[in-house]
Amino acid sequence: AVNEDNEVAIVKAGAIPPLVELLGSGTAGAKENAAAALSNLAVTEDNGVAIVKAGAIPPLVELLRSGTADAKEQAAAVLRILTFNDDNMVAIVKAGAIPPLVELLGSGTADAKESAATALSNLAVNEDNEVAIVKAGAIPPLVELLTSGTAEAKESAAW
Repeated sequence: AVNEDNEVAIVKAGAIPPLVELLGSGTAGAKENAAAALSNLAVTEDNGVAIVKAGAIPPLVELLRSGTADAKEQAAAVLRILTFNDDNMVAIVKAGAIPPLVELLGSGTADAKESAATALSNLAVNEDNEVAIVKAGAIPPLVELLTSGTAEAKESAAW
């Protein structure tokens, strides 16, 4: 749903709750596709709020921990977008996202590393989160991203 009119139609049709449900109960492929759809929808701030209200953060964090490589990449992408909202940041941290995001910095696909680095960079605006990110072991993989990451991952790692 990269077209804004389509996104509005998809959300009006009530797609967010079943997509969130799929994150926790679908097949591996369904979880990945649901996360990808939510990533596309989350770009619109109102949709991001609706995604969080539908309970997406806990299953997204679980996907970071136990999903396929592609599902982890998609989950990190959704969380990255959601971290641009202060209220969402609190919910993301409370759901335990920092350790799996840090883990993804070292073990994810290039896009997953980029999304994880950006999400962590956004979360680090809060001093308590910054301490938690450091305690979770983020410094070595962030330093590694400075030399081996994508341009955006390098930018986020440097932040």
